[in-house]
Amino acid sequence: MAFFLFLLLILLVPSSKAQWPPSPGYWPSSRFNSMSFYEGYKNLWGPSHQSFGQNALTIWLDRTSGSGFKSVRPFRSGYFGASVKLQPGYTAGVITAFYLSNNEAHPGFHDEVDIEFLGTTFGKPYTLQTNVYIRGSGDGRIIGREMKFHLWFDPTQNFHHYAILWSPKELIFLVDDVPIRRYPRKSDATFPLRPMWVYGSIWDASSWATEDGKYKADYKYQPFVARYTNFKATGCSAYSPAWCHPVSASPFRSGGLTRQQYRAMRWVQSHNLVYDYCRDSKRDHSLTPECWG
Repeated sequence: MAFFLFLLLILLVPSSKAQWPPSPGYWPSSRFNSMSFYEGYKNLWGPSHQSFGQNALTIWLDRTSGSGFKSVRPFRSGYFGASVKLQPGYTAGVITAFYLSNNEAHPGFHDEVDIEFLGTTFGKPYTLQTNVYIRGSGDGRIIGREMKFHLWFDPTQNFHHYAILWSPKELIFLVDDVPIRRYPRKSDATFPLRPMWVYGSIWDASSWATEDGKYKADYKYQPFVARYTNFKATGCSAYSPAWCHPVSASPFRSGGLTRQQYRAMRWVQSHNLVYDYCRDSKRDHSLTPECWG
């Protein structure tokens, strides 16, 4: 009888492995050396809300301030990653970010490539938002290129590796080496080509972060904490010679993804994608020609 009950449980309880994407077959993070925070980064703002210990950087947000950091060097292409652990519980209105930008060099007309964790309420998952801004589309009249995902794991339980691969021909967003989004260069007008720095931050975005601003940051749950480790920033800096060859997220030196990587990406986009700007009928797609070009 016990054996039949065991078989019944196996049939009724879904396998946790079924909820994970298939193996990408290639792990680009293993190709690039990790660095300590102070090797490649520095505090940008909120120094009193930033500390380093146990080989990890901790930044936090409370009523008085958030915090942010920035790479020492600008890059014109490369692989940029960090392992991040998020805070559980009520984090509505709070953004934890890892991104590329040249906002300080081109204020009001900047480029930006984002990985942002949108805070949430009790019992609901974090949303990972990827976004691309081109030549001021993130300034004034916002023209975002958002794709949002619910992750296949709890990002508050352990560190997971998040990365952006930027080359002259494509942007690839990766989670634990699984590609979740590829944004190809279809035209110069829709692709970031100017040097950018690498940033990380935690800040209050109550006006829009959680369910379009329905839920705000509640500081009775402060501090809101994020931890970063396993920093990677490898590629062609803005000061590299012209012959510096862009890195790749696949075994192909020319870039792109393997068939197995595409298979893993399609799995994530069919199981975990919750918003795609190209499929949003309310958007003016004349402003985002890459959706139909």
